[in-house]
Amino acid sequence: MVIRRDIARLVSEAAQEARERGDLPAVALPDMEVERPQRPEHGDYASSLPLRLARAAGTSPLALAESIARHIKPHDAVGEVNVAAPGFINFRLSDLWLAGQVDAILAEGEAFGNLPLGNGRKVQVEYVSANPTGPLHVGNGRWAAIGSTLANVLKAAGYQVEQEYFVNDMLTQVETFGRTLYARYQQLFGVPAEIPADGYPGDYVIELAREIREEHGERFLGPREFGPDSPPEFRTIGIRKMVESIAADLAAMGVTFDVWYRESGLYGPDSRYDQAMALLREKGFVSEKEGAVWFTSSVLGEDKDNVLVRSTGHPTYFASDIAYHYDKFLVRHFDRVIDIWGADHQGHVSRLKAALTALGVDPERLDVIIGQLVTLRRGGEAVRISKRAGDIVTLREVVEEVGADACRFFFLTRSADATVDFDLDLAKQQSAENPVYYVQYAYARIAGILSLGQERAIDYGDGDVSLLSHPAELALIRKMLRLPELVESMAESLEPHHLTHYSLDLATTFHDFYERCRVVTDDVPLSKARLKLVAAARSVLGRTLSLMGVRAPDRM
Repeated sequence: MVIRRDIARLVSEAAQEARERGDLPAVALPDMEVERPQRPEHGDYASSLPLRLARAAGTSPLALAESIARHIKPHDAVGEVNVAAPGFINFRLSDLWLAGQVDAILAEGEAFGNLPLGNGRKVQVEYVSANPTGPLHVGNGRWAAIGSTLANVLKAAGYQVEQEYFVNDMLTQVETFGRTLYARYQQLFGVPAEIPADGYPGDYVIELAREIREEHGERFLGPREFGPDSPPEFRTIGIRKMVESIAADLAAMGVTFDVWYRESGLYGPDSRYDQAMALLREKGFVSEKEGAVWFTSSVLGEDKDNVLVRSTGHPTYFASDIAYHYDKFLVRHFDRVIDIWGADHQGHVSRLKAALTALGVDPERLDVIIGQLVTLRRGGEAVRISKRAGDIVTLREVVEEVGADACRFFFLTRSADATVDFDLDLAKQQSAENPVYYVQYAYARIAGILSLGQERAIDYGDGDVSLLSHPAELALIRKMLRLPELVESMAESLEPHHLTHYSLDLATTFHDFYERCRVVTDDVPLSKARLKLVAAARSVLGRTLSLMGVRAPDRM
């Protein structure tokens, strides 16, 4: 239900007919675009086509607008068509059609907002993917909120979506983590083991070592000490426990993954790594110099070549990433891949896209969203130190303090490429100043009104929506009809943060309706119509909250 498309089609057909009848010069017509005017008094939609045709047509935009407008065919949804200077064609929706959309929204139910844009194409969204060497920090939580919400939006837009977490279990940091954890484990038995100079100082490592001691006792001490290097099985257990802890932190925020893909799975006999490197060699993009193996990305426009295998014989992280994306595109055959990375990976984007080109994959099939950081504030002061992790504020601490709903909403308030100031005090306020409370309160108020209707035994099922004509009623319907358009634009721009702003606008519009239009009155026919409108608002606001992964409470 995207009426904007129908209006764009009306303008396109009118322009073509005007051209055929000689009312419009024989010029090529650009892609049809219909916008929402900045000022509501100008209508619900506007086309600037005459302005874009004026130069080629050699005619004033206003004259072109009048010529095109004369050929616009009637449509049930369109109440008025007006031409405005300097060359706009403005459309105002019919009040009667708007009222009828309440029944249409209720008929669609939870499917309202769904669109067939993706036509079932396979999309992978990979996000968070933090190293399994410590607890998640608040920045990871932001990627989790953005990634999971974007996945919800793409599903609503008709894509087949798979969400994935890439577990980097072969990094140098993993080895350092293993040595740190093993030293803490030995210390629990009185062994004077030293923490590596570049080790992990957080208390969580001690807690993890205690867990392993409780489960395995002295097993990993063995008949002799292993020295600073942890036994391979010990490190594997430590990584597994960290991944379980990360999964629990994410689940507390309402985020789950379809696949947890381990980097170590890229290696082995006839591995994805071997297959990807063989294909690069076959296509002539691999060279050897200075004792290392290089990807000759400079021939693809990169500033320099990049190392694939160090002189030590160990593959680089870049080589793993090539193998990983080889698996995504050429093995699992995703039509599109969306990676969400932190700002420190900005420089990695172009070389990975060059590698995809070398593998024969259209690099446009990969979208990389670069996210910026989160600044936590309390009482106007930045919060920097964690109780458990030492040098970071963990996601778990923030979720436990303000709740999952506030976390998800606040993390989504700005686009991924902008930093977020997260006010912990504001997130806990039960007032209209707290945006997530304000939106959830609107939903609870809606639920309360519908409950009152039930108490009064008013069955609104046969309510006559044509009775809905008050400006506040029509404004609420107009706002509800924005959701499908929003899903469409977010699926194209990959910017799910617009949902927070829309939910606030919808809540504000509902509160205004509530103040101006009493729902349950002695006028039973009008009460039924307005209860129907309120039920539609519950459906749309509930769907909006669901897309964000935020609860829709019946009571506050």
